[in-house]
Amino acid sequence: MGREIERKFLVAGDGWRAAAVDAVPMRQGYLATDPACSVRVRIEGEAARLNVKSATLGVERLEFEYPIPVADAEEMLARLCTTPPVEKVRYRVPWGGHVWEVDVFEGANAGLVVAEIELSDPDEPFERPPWVGEEVSHDPRYYNVMLARHPYREWADEA
Repeated sequence: MGREIERKFLVAGDGWRAAAVDAVPMRQGYLATDPACSVRVRIEGEAARLNVKSATLGVERLEFEYPIPVADAEEMLARLCTTPPVEKVRYRVPWGGHVWEVDVFEGANAGLVVAEIELSDPDEPFERPPWVGEEVSHDPRYYNVMLARHPYREWADEA
């Protein structure tokens, strides 16, 4: 069984950029979402994956991921997704014995930058970098599936 334990934080400043080891553009869309799970297709650089993830709020969720042909992913994004794609560039940033993933969102979510760390246990200790701000692991607005439905750029209109 697949399991993901991930904590998510807002990013404060650009201090992470000096330590970033690569940048991978991503486009992802949702084929299905409901209260139990989401089904996502993602093109990540030159690879594509189909992902099924439980819709549990918090740091621990079920996750299953499978490689698929990029041409199939392109077709799914163009013709089957229920929402516009989420676009971002993911940077890997080593820090304190872990690798953080910093997502710089584009398109409808431009201006949003989040950092994620995957852990082997929900209580695993980790060093928090100085460029990591408020934790948003329990705020569903920051889940990619929600950003597809309700993009970041629309949030200001509600304030």
